[in-house]
Amino acid sequence: MRVLVIEDDEEMAEAVATGLRRARMAVDVALDGSGGLERALVNGYDVIVLDRDLPGIHGDEVCAELVAAGCRSRVLMLTAAATTGDLVDGLGLGADDYLPKPFEFPVLIARVGALARRNHPTIPPVLRHGDLVVDTAGRRARRAGRPLDLSPKEFGVLELLLASQGRTVAAEELLDRVWDEAADPFTSAVKVTISRLRAKLGNPPIIDTVAKSGYRI
Repeated sequence: MRVLVIEDDEEMAEAVATGLRRARMAVDVALDGSGGLERALVNGYDVIVLDRDLPGIHGDEVCAELVAAGCRSRVLMLTAAATTGDLVDGLGLGADDYLPKPFEFPVLIARVGALARRNHPTIPPVLRHGDLVVDTAGRRARRAGRPLDLSPKEFGVLELLLASQGRTVAAEELLDRVWDEAADPFTSAVKVTISRLRAKLGNPPIIDTVAKSGYRI
């Protein structure tokens, strides 16, 4: 799951990003409306956490621009205001959800996860393959009843491969969907993560390498 946080308060932005990363999400951060809008239009984010009260390009305008451009990312709008009128205005601009500040991190994480599942309705809350069970909502995985201690990237790769239902997923797609914008497109990160994931999943192996194409369950 890939998330963009657009928040001008750097301390708040990093706190939100850290909380989401601990929930096994890949997170990019933009500290102003123009930078956030540019990133949102270039990258395929599942969810955009958008502060409404941004300087320069206001969050309302960013939201409107995303809708006008046909951006498929779900938008969770944050604001210090919490009146019914603000809620109606934000949703009327095209935001998918609205969360007033201050908020509890578990609530934010739950809202972001719910929006991501709406953005990819083919991914159910629980994915199964044989004795492997992946709880996409709770971000947990088990095989043969044994909990798997997966890193955020390992979990993201496994989730995407399972959701693809046997389709071969290219390394480039895994890098785009699971890693953030700091990832080097020429890195061996995907190959290394697949290798570690296979080791943690144990036998019999369930991830196949498709020569010159990618990986599949």
